[in-house]
Amino acid sequence: MNGLIGKKIGMSSLYDEQGKNIACTVIEMNPNVVTQVKSEDTDGYNSIQLAYGEAKAKNTSNALKGHFEKAGTGPKMKLIEFKDAITDKSLGDTVRVEEVFIEGDLVDATGISKGKGFQGVVKRHGFRGVGDATHGQHNRLRAPGSIGAASYPAKVFKGMRMAGRTGTDRVKIQNLEVLKVFPEKNLLVIKGAVPGHKGSFIIIEK
Repeated sequence: MNGLIGKKIGMSSLYDEQGKNIACTVIEMNPNVVTQVKSEDTDGYNSIQLAYGEAKAKNTSNALKGHFEKAGTGPKMKLIEFKDAITDKSLGDTVRVEEVFIEGDLVDATGISKGKGFQGVVKRHGFRGVGDATHGQHNRLRAPGSIGAASYPAKVFKGMRMAGRTGTDRVKIQNLEVLKVFPEKNLLVIKGAVPGHKGSFIIIEK
């Protein structure tokens, strides 16, 4: 396997051998269940589908209920397919965190970033405003400024950096170091921050 699904618990810190404080993120990595195995012969490519988190049966569609029953497990909240994953696990088996990650591994963390609602250009795009605010700049410190000509092209081009919804985007942070693995508690400690709020699903890949 090259990855697992986990849940972000929050941030903490550890001390290294030199006494330096290192910010880290704690991720709950309960055993993932193998719900589908794809191969080159049957599907044209190799992949492993993993499931994480318990879900209520009433909130699960009949199609997914049958999918989970085939794997011999109950309804799950999150399904992720890991392509090019090769493992000796079969349908219905569980994958634990200590089977995939060890201390010192470099991993990629993927999640949905925190939603910040409708924001202006200063917070959304890092605009700095007027700066020294000399004459003729009354109440214009955080304004976006001109957005284009009137007669030509007489429109705002797509991609213009303007105010709008911020956050809730799929974000991947690469090359994060695994600091600690706690198999007895199903915890993974990663150096630095990962995207998402507390309790959100995180995909960790090698």
